[in-house]
Amino acid sequence: MKNLNFSATPFSLMMEPERVLQTMERSQELRGLRRHKLRPLDKPLIPFTKEALATRAASDEALDLAERRKYAAAFLLN
Repeated sequence: MKNLNFSATPFSLMMEPERVLQTMERSQELRGLRRHKLRPLDKPLIPFTKEALATRAASDEALDLAERRKYAAAFLLN
């Protein structure tokens, strides 16, 4: 994109997306880039260790037990 012959302001880029795509296709550097679309709800690809998974399961179990006790106490009081 060294030899752009149009204004590279963000507004002009939005108004002429086909021109941006043509310029990108001509650029050797930009053609070499990998394309990866990210979505806001994508989960990160972080591998969990066995210890981390065990800790998470124990924590979830403790929270579930506390919640069950709370509901049981509320049920018995009514």
